Amino acid sequence: MRRPYVLITGGCGFIGTNVADRILTSGRPVLLYDNLSRAGVEQNLEYLRAAHGNLVDVDVADIRNSRSVTRAVRGASEVFHFSAQVAVTTSLDDPREDFEINARGTLNVLEAIRRRPAPPPIVFTSTNKVYGALDDMPLQAVGQRYQPVEKSRGFGEGRALDFHSPYGCSKGAADQYVLDYARSYGVPAVVFRMSCIYGPHQFGNEDQGWVAHFLIRAMEGHPITLYGDGRQVRDILFIDDLVDAFLLAQSHAATISGRAFNIGGGPANAISLLELLEMIERLEGRRPDVAYAEPRRGDQRYYVSDTDAFREATGWSPKIGARKGVRLLHEWLLESRGVRRRTKWAIRGAPEAVQPRVVAAQ
Repeated sequence: MRRPYVLITGGCGFIGTNVADRILTSGRPVLLYDNLSRAGVEQNLEYLRAAHGNLVDVDVADIRNSRSVTRAVRGASEVFHFSAQVAVTTSLDDPREDFEINARGTLNVLEAIRRRPAPPPIVFTSTNKVYGALDDMPLQAVGQRYQPVEKSRGFGEGRALDFHSPYGCSKGAADQYVLDYARSYGVPAVVFRMSCIYGPHQFGNEDQGWVAHFLIRAMEGHPITLYGDGRQVRDILFIDDLVDAFLLAQSHAATISGRAFNIGGGPANAISLLELLEMIERLEGRRPDVAYAEPRRGDQRYYVSDTDAFREATGWSPKIGARKGVRLLHEWLLESRGVRRRTKWAIRGAPEAVQPRVVAAQ
């Protein structure tokens, strides 16, 4: 691209696709940097190609390749860094690769940015796993969920970091590097420590994207495995609300640089695994079959974000509630499988023949 573009690493993934779609719709060009290794990303790429044509370019490359990262950052006006290894289970199997992708890959991006005469702002997606298992919070089982014994607004950024699992370590290290590059080098940088995000263009699996995973398993008639008793609670956030937060973070980069924010649906959108199964039963007309297994290492029985800091800094708050959001994702999954005629999510008038330039990795 000859003119400045927005760079999105991991741009063909679930979150990257939704951010790209919003930015491209506004008429701004986007460079997607992705190695296309994750299931479903090629489908997301084809969607963006058909909808936005020559406004979108693709650099098929790996975040561990510092030379290709430098090339991608060279013309960027803004950077969203989403490229990551995203599963705790995978990090336990291969902690070295997890480190190389999450920690070294992030360092590659930061180094490329700081070498620019005017470093572009970067928003980095970290995780609630930087707070560890949170075993010190007393919980009680109430109905189908765990909840704190004492009333809580959720976990704020003042919570002590307590990396747990190689994934927590690699994302936590990257998180801290991003914050320090703001302090040490003046790079405009914001960190989002995210809870569970869901929505269209998500192809969830057992290790990541559990809301979509549960829906897909139920729609295909397969059993769902719950690790633990299913009372685990997360504050889920619909992707449209997250994209709003990303764009606000970029527009407020001058005033919030060097800060980390906990981002999720907050207490109003906290649901347990068992409660999601009830929602799915209403949508599908039958309750999915369930199998139970031992809890997984480092799993948080209760995590809800206190998002007050980001709200006070930018005015942001979630607008789409859990029930509506799950229904919207269910509709998108049906439409993407051709079960229903496409409505809201249809690509109208997109020229199928238009294809962006694809830049191969060197």
